[in-house]
Amino acid sequence: MGRGSEVKCASKGRETLQDAKPILKVLALLLIVLAVFMLPPIVLLKLEGDPDLWAFLKSMALVAATSAGLLAWTWHTPVELKTQHMFILTTSSWVVISAFASLPLVLGAPQLSFTDAVFESISAITTTGSTVLSGIEHLSDGLKLWRGLMQWLGGIGIIVMAIAILPFLKVGGMRLFQTESSDWSDKVLPRAGGIAKASAVIYLGLTLVAILSYRLAGMQTLDAIVHAMSSVSTGGFANYDASFGIYESRPLILWLGCAFMLAGALPFVLYIRLIRDSRGALWQDQQVRGLLTLLVVVIGTLTLYRVLAFHDAPFSALTEVAFNVISVVTTTGYASQDYSLWGPLAVTTFFFITFVGGCSGSTSGGMKIFRFQIGGLMLLNQLRYLVHPSGVFAQRYNGRPLNDEVVRAVIAFSFFFFLIFAVLSLALAALGLDMVTATTGAATALANVGPGLGPIIGPAGNFASLPDAAKWILCIGMLMGRLEILTVLVLLMPFFWRK
Repeated sequence: MGRGSEVKCASKGRETLQDAKPILKVLALLLIVLAVFMLPPIVLLKLEGDPDLWAFLKSMALVAATSAGLLAWTWHTPVELKTQHMFILTTSSWVVISAFASLPLVLGAPQLSFTDAVFESISAITTTGSTVLSGIEHLSDGLKLWRGLMQWLGGIGIIVMAIAILPFLKVGGMRLFQTESSDWSDKVLPRAGGIAKASAVIYLGLTLVAILSYRLAGMQTLDAIVHAMSSVSTGGFANYDASFGIYESRPLILWLGCAFMLAGALPFVLYIRLIRDSRGALWQDQQVRGLLTLLVVVIGTLTLYRVLAFHDAPFSALTEVAFNVISVVTTTGYASQDYSLWGPLAVTTFFFITFVGGCSGSTSGGMKIFRFQIGGLMLLNQLRYLVHPSGVFAQRYNGRPLNDEVVRAVIAFSFFFFLIFAVLSLALAALGLDMVTATTGAATALANVGPGLGPIIGPAGNFASLPDAAKWILCIGMLMGRLEILTVLVLLMPFFWRK
């Protein structure tokens, strides 16, 4: 290599480092937030004199030191993020936070392997709810609280991402829910930032109401706190191996769980509108009506099925079906019973509703209900064209016309969702997993639901026995599903990195 080429490569390397500085500065600030979130478990463990205290102190020190080093290097760098930066930052932030959040699980009493710890933390931060842990009730209170805090932190991160970032990046049809009709290129951060702050206040308020409600219904204080955080974030981590099965004989707690899971699955922007100026904001939204209609139909059908096929008492059947269906559709992933034992109709239904998800701008994962609704509108129009080839049929959603950009984004997202689902399923099957475990494992990772189906990863099992390679595949699936797939896929395209 000639001298000129060496100089050119060195110059390009320095330019790349300079481009990375704004991203690294934001990552450093996010790590500070993560370190602050480690304080509550530290205080609790200190009060209880638990040896896991040292695991959290070491973890916090590592996070703080990394953040300090990055800030020292990037302190004078202005945070001016281009569109390219936003794609990189969105993906890298979830990876980095998940990696550092796993430290207490490695250093603490569970002493998980690196693979298992990262799997557990990614599952938490993405609010998936899959777990490799058993004997959860015997963990230290600090680790129980940490699992809940990770999901709660992930939940608010999802809301901010859905409101402030994804519409700006035009990912997966999310621009349909932009907060103003003008071009976002200059206004997205200030405008969406205010909405994100208001959403965070509502998120905190819902969590506090959930804590109080669970406590008054009979939960212990720590259980009420953790389950409130994982309900509103639709994360699904519980303090017991049996998940919400430990409260099976207490229907009030199950119905409260239904209410708070559903609250987390509704658009947080609509809560703001509801509080400020519109009492009918929630019901007038087409997404919300679609989600509630789906839940009523599925819950009604399965309740009738259980009453007729298993002779369950109607109220008991309704309670169990409502809780578990809402848990899966909202992608929370709690289980009050092993619904894989409810018969073929129930198992098949639970498999299909795994893909649905809640509303855009909520903490839910999945494909989101609006994409199914838009797909239905497109199908209906196509049928009309078959009868009236020269007809002109307007496509409207929530009273607004659907532009080609949104339609293209929805089609692209849906195609890639099922393509990635197929790839993940085949990859898991290649590792020796049976068909039920491979397909439902891929589905639950990509949709961020939590448990799959079958005896291994079903509601009564966990993911501990899977080979490490399978866990890494599922980690990729969880991150891709949480980040709306296209945000990650675009980073793999050579043209993305060209200037």
